This record gives sequence, structure tokens and C-alpha cells, in this order.
Amino acid sequence: MKQPRKTSGFSLKNFSKQQWLVVILLGLLLVVIAMPVAKEAEDTGGKSVFAVDETVSDDIPASDLEQQLGRLLGQVEGVGQVQVMLYQKSSTNSFTSITSQDAKAGGEIGGVLIVAEGADNPVTVQKIQEAVMALFQVEAHKIKVMKMK
Repeated sequence: MKQPRKTSGFSLKNFSKQQWLVVILLGLLLVVIAMPVAKEAEDTGGKSVFAVDETVSDDIPASDLEQQLGRLLGQVEGVGQVQVMLYQKSSTNSFTSITSQDAKAGGEIGGVLIVAEGADNPVTVQKIQEAVMALFQVEAHKIKVMKMK
């Protein structure tokens, strides 16, 4: 009589239910780990500081660009009242308020601050950001939209 041959190899037929459960859970874990995750905007916590020209104040009239952008955004549904401030990056790596002459001379907009009544709605904020990005060729991280009090 022939003796059955002992195999030391790996066989899926000999897995118990518990072992199958472990294999399935490991597979699911690998799938979850491999899934791409959207990165949320970093909270700088005040670490990033920009030097702002001290001459900018409330009594300085807004530039034509700021006024036009404010009027246009104010007409968008959900935005409400809006205030706009455009900054250009100067050669000294500080930010100064952009003027009409700067805009005509092709001054690069380095940042945009928008305060709007409707900024508590994420869809409205996204619409504002997309409009500014399209108009001024400014990256999203250079645009800050805040809720008006």
C-alpha cells in the first residue's frame, strides 16, 4: 500500500474560515491604504508672515481693479456685500497695495483678500476663488476669502 505523500507546500484548500477572514481583511486594508486622499489646505498657524506696507489704510481709495472686482462679485448670487484688496509683490519681497498705475504697467498680483457676506457657504467661496483665478491668473493659495461680520 502506498503511503500518501506529505507536502509541505502552500494550499488554499486547507485554509480555515478564520484564515480566509484574515486574508480578506488584509486585502481590504491594502486597498484602503492605496486609495488617493485629497489633501486639505494646510493651517499655517501664523507661521507664514508677509510684510505689508504700513501706508495702506481705510482712507485710501480702492484701485479701479478692486472696485470693479467688488462690484462684479457683489452681483453674484450668494456673495452679498464684498470688499476687495489686491496686493502686488514688490522687489523687496513685501506686499503693497496695487494701484491703477501698477495694474496698467503689468504689476504682478501677489495676493487677493476678499471679505464677503456669503463667505460662510463653501460653494460661494469656491465661486469667488475661481473667478479671481480666471481674471488675474492667481493661484488658489494666494486668494483668501473671509466672512464679513
